[in-house]
Amino acid sequence: MVYKVLTVCGTGIATSTVAAEKCKQLLLERGLSINAIECKVSEIEGKISVFQPHVIVPTTIVSDNKLCGIKKFPGLPFITGIGMDKAADEIAEYLKSIKE
Repeated sequence: MVYKVLTVCGTGIATSTVAAEKCKQLLLERGLSINAIECKVSEIEGKISVFQPHVIVPTTIVSDNKLCGIKKFPGLPFITGIGMDKAADEIAEYLKSIKE
């Protein structure tokens, strides 16, 4: 199964791109196949409806009511490196629990 990760930042260019690449790399190391894309906060609802991600990893504040019920995980660890492995472990554990 290919899991979909949506990373989100203020502009959809800088931190969401870094978070997407780091998250994808770490989840691949944990045996998961990942498709990750980025967007800015203002695009989140449209991206959710089209991409249908399994998880959302924002590097900025995102209101829960914009997430359409999709589980989110903090994206800052993928930017700072602090707690990055723990964050990747938590995302991997959640994704492995999904049954489709």
